[in-house]
Amino acid sequence: MTNIYELPANLPEPVDDGGASHLVGSPLPDIVLNSTSGIEVNLARLAGTLVLYCYPMTGRPDVALPAGWDEIPGARGCTPQTCAYRDLNKEMRKLGAIIFGISTQDGAYQQEMAQRLHLPFDILSDSALHFAKALRLPLMEVAGMTLMKRVTMIVRDGVIVQTHYPIFPTHEDAPRVLQWLLTHP
Repeated sequence: MTNIYELPANLPEPVDDGGASHLVGSPLPDIVLNSTSGIEVNLARLAGTLVLYCYPMTGRPDVALPAGWDEIPGARGCTPQTCAYRDLNKEMRKLGAIIFGISTQDGAYQQEMAQRLHLPFDILSDSALHFAKALRLPLMEVAGMTLMKRVTMIVRDGVIVQTHYPIFPTHEDAPRVLQWLLTHP
Protein backbone atom coordinates (compact mmCIF):
# COMPACT_ATOMS: atom_id res chain seq x y z
CA MET A 1 0.00 0.00 0.00
CA THR A 2 1.18 3.54 -0.75
CA ASN A 3 2.39 5.75 2.10
CA ILE A 4 0.24 8.86 1.69
CA TYR A 5 2.05 10.72 4.47
CA GLU A 6 5.36 11.02 2.62
CA LEU A 7 6.29 12.22 -0.84
CA PRO A 8 8.17 9.74 -3.01
CA ALA A 9 11.41 10.87 -4.65
CA ASN A 10 11.44 11.99 -8.28
CA LEU A 11 7.87 13.26 -8.50
CA PRO A 12 7.32 15.28 -11.70
CA GLU A 13 7.23 19.00 -10.99
CA PRO A 14 4.18 20.88 -12.31
CA VAL A 15 4.76 23.82 -14.65
CA ASP A 16 2.88 27.09 -14.58
CA ASP A 17 0.25 26.73 -17.30
CA GLY A 18 -1.31 30.12 -16.48
CA GLY A 19 -4.33 28.44 -14.89
CA ALA A 20 -4.33 30.79 -11.90
CA SER A 21 -3.03 33.99 -13.51
CA HIS A 22 -6.48 35.60 -13.54
CA LEU A 23 -7.27 35.10 -9.84
CA VAL A 24 -5.57 38.03 -8.06
CA GLY A 25 -8.12 40.81 -7.67
CA SER A 26 -11.09 38.48 -8.15
CA PRO A 27 -13.88 38.48 -5.57
CA LEU A 28 -14.87 35.13 -4.14
CA PRO A 29 -18.14 33.75 -5.53
CA ASP A 30 -21.24 33.91 -3.36
CA ILE A 31 -21.50 30.12 -3.00
CA VAL A 32 -22.26 27.95 0.02
CA LEU A 33 -20.02 24.91 0.62
CA ASN A 34 -20.43 22.11 3.15
CA SER A 35 -17.68 21.74 5.74
CA THR A 36 -16.22 18.91 7.77
CA SER A 37 -17.59 20.55 10.92
CA GLY A 38 -21.11 20.12 9.55
CA ILE A 39 -21.82 23.79 8.89
CA GLU A 40 -22.36 25.55 5.59
CA VAL A 41 -19.70 28.13 4.73
CA ASN A 42 -19.94 31.03 2.29
CA LEU A 43 -16.35 32.22 1.94
CA ALA A 44 -17.41 35.42 0.14
CA ARG A 45 -19.19 36.58 3.29
CA LEU A 46 -16.27 36.08 5.68
CA ALA A 47 -14.36 39.20 6.66
CA GLY A 48 -10.64 39.26 7.30
CA THR A 49 -7.85 37.09 5.93
CA LEU A 50 -8.50 33.61 4.61
CA VAL A 51 -6.03 31.03 3.36
CA LEU A 52 -7.75 28.72 0.86
CA TYR A 53 -5.72 25.80 -0.34
CA CYS A 54 -7.37 23.83 -3.13
CA TYR A 55 -6.09 20.33 -3.76
CA PRO A 56 -6.97 17.37 -6.00
CA MET A 57 -7.84 14.66 -3.46
CA THR A 58 -6.55 13.18 -0.26
CA GLY A 59 -5.66 9.54 -0.16
CA ARG A 60 -6.67 7.08 2.49
CA PRO A 61 -4.32 4.51 4.00
CA ASP A 62 -6.74 1.70 3.07
CA VAL A 63 -7.48 2.80 -0.51
CA ALA A 64 -5.10 2.68 -3.47
CA LEU A 65 -4.42 5.94 -5.29
CA PRO A 66 -5.59 6.14 -8.92
CA ALA A 67 -3.33 4.34 -11.39
CA GLY A 68 -0.51 6.63 -12.51
CA TRP A 69 -1.19 9.20 -9.76
CA ASP A 70 2.52 9.73 -9.02
CA GLU A 71 3.22 10.48 -12.70
CA ILE A 72 0.73 13.39 -12.86
CA PRO A 73 2.65 16.62 -12.18
CA GLY A 74 1.33 18.20 -8.99
CA ALA A 75 -1.14 15.47 -8.10
CA ARG A 76 0.68 13.70 -5.26
CA GLY A 77 1.04 15.30 -1.85
CA CYS A 78 -2.37 16.35 -0.54
CA THR A 79 -1.89 14.74 2.87
CA PRO A 80 1.60 16.27 3.44
CA GLN A 81 0.21 19.66 2.37
CA THR A 82 -2.76 19.36 4.73
CA CYS A 83 -0.52 18.26 7.61
CA ALA A 84 1.75 21.27 7.01
CA TYR A 85 -1.25 23.60 7.29
CA ARG A 86 -2.38 21.77 10.42
CA ASP A 87 1.06 22.21 11.97
CA LEU A 88 1.19 25.97 11.17
CA ASN A 89 -2.46 26.71 11.98
CA LYS A 90 -1.70 28.41 15.33
CA GLU A 91 0.89 30.72 13.78
CA MET A 92 -1.47 31.73 10.98
CA ARG A 93 -4.34 32.27 13.42
CA LYS A 94 -2.10 34.60 15.46
CA LEU A 95 -1.71 36.65 12.27
CA GLY A 96 -5.51 36.74 11.88
CA ALA A 97 -5.73 34.19 9.05
CA ILE A 98 -8.31 31.42 8.90
CA ILE A 99 -7.41 28.30 6.89
CA PHE A 100 -9.77 26.27 4.72
CA GLY A 101 -8.91 23.31 2.53
CA ILE A 102 -11.11 22.75 -0.53
CA SER A 103 -11.46 19.72 -2.77
CA THR A 104 -14.08 18.10 -4.96
CA GLN A 105 -14.32 15.05 -2.69
CA ASP A 106 -17.60 14.48 -0.89
CA GLY A 107 -18.11 15.41 2.73
CA ALA A 108 -17.93 11.86 4.12
CA TYR A 109 -14.56 11.26 2.48
CA GLN A 110 -13.27 14.60 3.77
CA GLN A 111 -14.67 13.96 7.27
CA GLU A 112 -12.66 10.73 7.57
CA MET A 113 -9.48 12.60 6.61
CA ALA A 114 -10.15 15.54 8.93
CA GLN A 115 -10.63 13.19 11.89
CA ARG A 116 -7.65 10.97 11.01
CA LEU A 117 -5.32 13.97 10.66
CA HIS A 118 -6.79 15.85 13.68
CA LEU A 119 -7.40 19.02 11.68
CA PRO A 120 -8.13 22.23 13.62
CA PHE A 121 -9.73 23.85 10.55
CA ASP A 122 -12.50 22.96 8.13
CA ILE A 123 -12.20 21.22 4.80
CA LEU A 124 -14.87 22.31 2.31
CA SER A 125 -16.50 20.15 -0.34
CA ASP A 126 -16.96 21.55 -3.83
CA SER A 127 -18.21 18.24 -5.19
CA ALA A 128 -20.57 20.00 -7.60
CA LEU A 129 -17.69 22.22 -8.84
CA HIS A 130 -19.70 25.42 -8.39
CA PHE A 131 -16.87 27.25 -6.57
CA ALA A 132 -14.18 25.98 -8.95
CA LYS A 133 -16.13 26.89 -12.07
CA ALA A 134 -17.16 30.32 -10.76
CA LEU A 135 -13.50 31.21 -10.19
CA ARG A 136 -12.32 29.29 -13.28
CA LEU A 137 -9.87 27.33 -11.14
CA PRO A 138 -7.52 24.98 -12.97
CA LEU A 139 -8.99 21.47 -13.15
CA MET A 140 -7.83 18.04 -14.27
CA GLU A 141 -9.52 14.79 -15.24
CA VAL A 142 -8.20 11.65 -13.55
CA ALA A 143 -9.80 8.20 -13.50
CA GLY A 144 -13.20 9.62 -14.41
CA MET A 145 -13.02 12.33 -11.71
CA THR A 146 -12.84 16.08 -12.20
CA LEU A 147 -10.34 17.35 -9.64
CA MET A 148 -8.88 20.73 -8.77
CA LYS A 149 -5.28 21.36 -9.54
CA ARG A 150 -3.39 22.51 -6.48
CA VAL A 151 -3.67 26.30 -5.98
CA THR A 152 -3.53 28.37 -2.80
CA MET A 153 -5.30 31.72 -2.52
CA ILE A 154 -4.87 34.34 0.18
CA VAL A 155 -8.05 36.36 0.50
CA ARG A 156 -8.70 39.64 2.29
CA ASP A 157 -12.30 40.70 2.87
CA GLY A 158 -13.60 38.51 0.06
CA VAL A 159 -11.01 39.44 -2.61
CA ILE A 160 -8.06 37.27 -3.69
CA VAL A 161 -4.84 39.19 -3.03
CA GLN A 162 -2.21 36.48 -3.59
CA THR A 163 -1.98 33.06 -5.22
CA HIS A 164 0.55 30.25 -5.17
CA TYR A 165 0.47 28.14 -8.33
CA PRO A 166 1.83 25.71 -9.17
CA ILE A 167 2.77 24.31 -5.77
CA PHE A 168 5.76 22.01 -5.43
CA PRO A 169 6.73 20.34 -3.22
CA THR A 170 3.40 20.37 -1.47
CA HIS A 171 4.62 20.34 2.14
CA GLU A 172 6.41 23.68 1.51
CA ASP A 173 3.20 25.52 0.60
CA ALA A 174 2.10 26.32 4.18
CA PRO A 175 5.53 27.71 5.24
CA ARG A 176 5.55 29.93 2.10
CA VAL A 177 2.06 31.20 2.95
CA LEU A 178 3.11 31.89 6.54
CA GLN A 179 6.14 33.86 5.29
CA TRP A 180 3.88 35.88 2.96
CA LEU A 181 1.48 36.64 5.81
CA LEU A 182 4.39 37.78 8.01
CA THR A 183 5.66 40.17 5.34
CA HIS A 184 2.22 41.46 4.25
CA PRO A 185 0.35 42.39 7.45
